[in-house]
Amino acid sequence: MQQLTQQLKSGKMEILEVPFPALNKGQILVRNYYSVISAGTEGKTVTDARKGYIAKAKSRQKEVKQVIEMIKTNGLLPTYKLVMNKLEAPSPLGYSCAGEVIAVGEGVNKFKVGDKVASGGQGAFHADVVSVYKNLCVKIPENVDIKHAAFATIASIAIQGIRQADLHFGENCAVIGLGIVGQLTMQILKSVGIKPIGIDINDEQVKAVKNAGVNYAFNRNQAGIEDIIKNLTNGYGTDAVIIAAATSSLDPVEFAGTITRKKGKVVIVGAVPTGFSRANYYKKELDLRMSSSYGPGRYDTNYEEKGIDYPIGYVRFTENRNMQSFIDLLADNKLNIDKIITHQFSLFDAPKAYDMILEKKEHFAGILIKYDEKEELKRSIVINNIKPASQVPNVGFIGAGSFAQGSLLPNMKGFCNFVGIVTGHGNTAKYVGNKYDFNYLAASSDEIHNDSKINTVFITTRHNLHAENVLKAIHNNKNVFVEKPLAMTEEELVEIKKAYDKSQIKHVMVGFNRRFAPAIQELKKTFLKEAEKSILIRVNSGVMPLDHWVNDPEIGGGRIIGEGCHFIDLAMFLAESPIVSVSADYMNDANNLNNTVSINLKMKNGSIASINYFSNGNKAVPKEYIEVFSSGTVAQIDDFKSLKVFGKRSKQYKYKGMDKGHAKGVQSFLRSIKEGKPCPIPFEESYLSMLATFKVIQSIADNRKIVL
Repeated sequence: MQQLTQQLKSGKMEILEVPFPALNKGQILVRNYYSVISAGTEGKTVTDARKGYIAKAKSRQKEVKQVIEMIKTNGLLPTYKLVMNKLEAPSPLGYSCAGEVIAVGEGVNKFKVGDKVASGGQGAFHADVVSVYKNLCVKIPENVDIKHAAFATIASIAIQGIRQADLHFGENCAVIGLGIVGQLTMQILKSVGIKPIGIDINDEQVKAVKNAGVNYAFNRNQAGIEDIIKNLTNGYGTDAVIIAAATSSLDPVEFAGTITRKKGKVVIVGAVPTGFSRANYYKKELDLRMSSSYGPGRYDTNYEEKGIDYPIGYVRFTENRNMQSFIDLLADNKLNIDKIITHQFSLFDAPKAYDMILEKKEHFAGILIKYDEKEELKRSIVINNIKPASQVPNVGFIGAGSFAQGSLLPNMKGFCNFVGIVTGHGNTAKYVGNKYDFNYLAASSDEIHNDSKINTVFITTRHNLHAENVLKAIHNNKNVFVEKPLAMTEEELVEIKKAYDKSQIKHVMVGFNRRFAPAIQELKKTFLKEAEKSILIRVNSGVMPLDHWVNDPEIGGGRIIGEGCHFIDLAMFLAESPIVSVSADYMNDANNLNNTVSINLKMKNGSIASINYFSNGNKAVPKEYIEVFSSGTVAQIDDFKSLKVFGKRSKQYKYKGMDKGHAKGVQSFLRSIKEGKPCPIPFEESYLSMLATFKVIQSIADNRKIVL
């Protein structure tokens, strides 16, 4: 299949041949017939991408600050590589499309193969096939033209702005900004009995609105515009103003204050500044409102990704029901979408559409991309024909996000053969596949598991997919490297252990990389293996947004399971003895996340460890600090940048950058397979580290010490 992408570094646009996107729980696969280019939103994205580095930095100041913080933490070179990787990767475009359902995922029951649907949001890209969550799709009746339905997502933005204006039959509303959202707003207002008054600085946009059958549209700079609007509203002023413009000028919000009646409403849909004068808004007691994208449910993971709907008795119109409202208007022939459509391109000619938008040499509004729905598409893509050698690890990769691209893949070159890769998005698979010379790009993880040429599987997906992929890999006799955590629940962990014990596979390793850090390796030389040790690990993990996927108990499992297991494993590794008991307590927080925790471990050899995992700190403080006390000697590691040993002979080691052992860990794993040596981290130790992690959660819940 083909997908339109652009490179954020240079702005270069390409039509790439990519594999089908992954079909996850709650999603449907849709073969696109049409998609719509949003000249405003996508136009800005393309404009920013084509700017030079300095101009990019000026337009992305928030991201620049994040990069500066990363440099302080990780160093210049690692940060540079990470940023360049993001800028060079092909980025998808698009968020409003329509086509035919070709597959449904687990948990989807309101759609079936063959249904015609309009889709939107994340995943609804300009591509032959898209994978979209069920709450971001609506069915298209037979009497509705699919190319009109493709506007549903963009139209829902207009509809949500109207709902925020809280208008009623017989009232009037001015719409400032007559681009595609503004034109849709005008037509929808008229169709429901509200008098629309359009305003724009472009005569072509004003003319387009009138040609679509809306009577009142004016140039903002027309002489006496305020008086014209006053006359149209019986001398009162508009009941509401919807600002659908995108500009850095304050004029839209200032003008809205001028033309709105007392107690009226001003709704901001477009990207405009709000630093307006107080006078009109104060004297008229105007109600200034923001409209959030497609409507209630937008940016809510539970709604969009998990498919949990808002009860209609409490939220009458969600983003899905806004999309449905637009489809209903189309079915009733209330809208004239043909008058909004100004251009249509094939997918291969789509880059020309963006050139047109940026050059502004001709009038445009609704811009469609038309797909050849009859063309035979390939689900998977072969990009190389290198024959894997049987005596080395032949790797299949499942998931290839930022961590895999930054910390694993670069350190695996020369230690294995890259055979197949599958990721959530085909454009990512294409980029990584080409960069690391994979043989093929798969459309599903099952292709990786079932490939007899692959003997080693790397799993770097979101946490909730780890256990099922580990089990499939073991059942297919593959070696496994899985990023932490090994499992999300104790039940999954037990199931994995049973499968491992029954199999002939002996290389199942969790990415507990800190074991391999140079500072840790040097520290271990300081103490006798048999000596009892007192271990202190303090982690300044930092505040993470509540809606981050790691905090989701179903997807990420929370930060203790998702990251705390690292330090439990490290403590056991430093003690060189199995964990025998666990106790933990936590600090209350407003969101009940239990992410600030003190954990106490007891080891079989008498060693003890205290792990303080704190999520309420400040980034100015180094993230990780480790101390080990034993037999009159103390060793201290400060954020893996330095090691100090205080004993009969005090020593100090300084390390270049912050080496947490990612390279040595993954290379040791691959080398052990090639040389037929034992796994660098015995499975039994990974199992025990994860079991102890789950017992931390149990200890907190039961308020007691847990003996393993």
